[in-house]
Amino acid sequence: MFEQCFKNIDDILRKDAGASNELDYVEQTSWLLFLKYLEDLEKEKAGEAALNGKTYSPILAPEFSWSTWAYPTKDGKLDFHRALTGDDLKVFVDTKLFPYLASFKVSAASPDTLEYKIGEIFSELKNKIQSGYNMRDVIDIIASMKFQTSAEKHELSALYEDKIQNMGNTGRNGGEYYTPRPLIRTIVKALKPRIGDRIYDGAVGSAGFLVEAFDYLRRLAGSAEDMRTLQERTLYGKEKKPLPYVIAIMNMILHGVEAPNIVRTNTLAEDVRSIQSSQRYDLIIANPPFGGKERAEVQQNFPIKTSETAYLFLQHFIASLRAGANAGIVIKNTFLSNSDAAALRKELLTTCNLYAVLDLPAKVFTAGVKTVVLFFKKGEPTREIWYYQLNLNRNLGKTSPLTEADLADFLARFDERSDSENSWRVDISSVLAPSYDLSVKNPNKVETADYKTPSQIIDEISNLDVKAAEILAKIKWNIQI
Repeated sequence: MFEQCFKNIDDILRKDAGASNELDYVEQTSWLLFLKYLEDLEKEKAGEAALNGKTYSPILAPEFSWSTWAYPTKDGKLDFHRALTGDDLKVFVDTKLFPYLASFKVSAASPDTLEYKIGEIFSELKNKIQSGYNMRDVIDIIASMKFQTSAEKHELSALYEDKIQNMGNTGRNGGEYYTPRPLIRTIVKALKPRIGDRIYDGAVGSAGFLVEAFDYLRRLAGSAEDMRTLQERTLYGKEKKPLPYVIAIMNMILHGVEAPNIVRTNTLAEDVRSIQSSQRYDLIIANPPFGGKERAEVQQNFPIKTSETAYLFLQHFIASLRAGANAGIVIKNTFLSNSDAAALRKELLTTCNLYAVLDLPAKVFTAGVKTVVLFFKKGEPTREIWYYQLNLNRNLGKTSPLTEADLADFLARFDERSDSENSWRVDISSVLAPSYDLSVKNPNKVETADYKTPSQIIDEISNLDVKAAEILAKIKWNIQI
């Protein structure tokens, strides 16, 4: 049911002058979906409070609740006399609803509350739906979507993930919001987070890493206190750009995190030398943006100066790990050999144990960028690196994406770091200064060359000469005609 609803909403937004691409469709669907979800969440909390003999105070004032401005009902059906539409609806949303919701950022008790997240979301967003009639049609569809049962919430969160993936496939900058979920799940399973760990992603994007960590840990939660820890003191993220920030909040809420600990900020604006022990984390999992550039003043926050965003993020992650903590970081494979990253490779190898490198094939990401995953532990130098080269018997692409089955052998070998046709170990003594080259060189994969004898080469050249002469003769004959 939800899948058809999303398709119908996209069809409406395609006809609207204010929404021009998949990024806009996701953004505009998100804020409306969020307010409908919030209404259902408040009803659920009010019901729970009533069962316990308590009174629940709604977050939103009555005139700004979904059932008042968006979908007022009478006898269970839309009350057309009270429901806003056309210009009236657009003016209300733009001049009253959004300013009211944005004000929560100032009035909320603390940044850890849902009220504050509401304020942040609507401070960053704007309504792009130009036609109030199109907005009414979208609202009517969203009003039919129910989020009460766990099955409904699971279906909705899965479809929302699909929309994020489609957004990542649109080209432009959409791909920065989406990391393939089979890869994230494999990284999480390899690192085995525990209840009580503080888990961090400083380049949170659509929050895929935090969502998968939450789903993994939710299965381990054995008590109400475990769930409270998981909800409130486990998952942390930072995001610079407004659209992915909003999508991250929405994605986590749909997956069951009621007040996500995601901060809207430029992670790289923080001086890594001022990070305190209380600000460090037990596990960092992230995919920092590829190929970005940072200004000179931002580079001053790092001991190793570089304009490459991913290299700055890697320094931030190293500094943000507590001693003995692990990280799994996706990065372009050029990090392993480029001369401009030599100093950073030295820093990583001397301050952390880079115990595993997963080499991924091209097209894991839609942009075709070759990547690796670095697995390392803070506080001890590297002595041996286990490499795993993911060699598949097919080309990856939109119709043949990466799957968890593709990564099953890697995961099975990860704990023991066992050798195979696709995996091997390299002693750190063979990694030489000053380049500290960590290039992936599979000793088990022998490149075969097609050697030919001189006479065979001469025969091939003669055959090519004959064919060339025949073609020239035909061209001359056609010209004479």
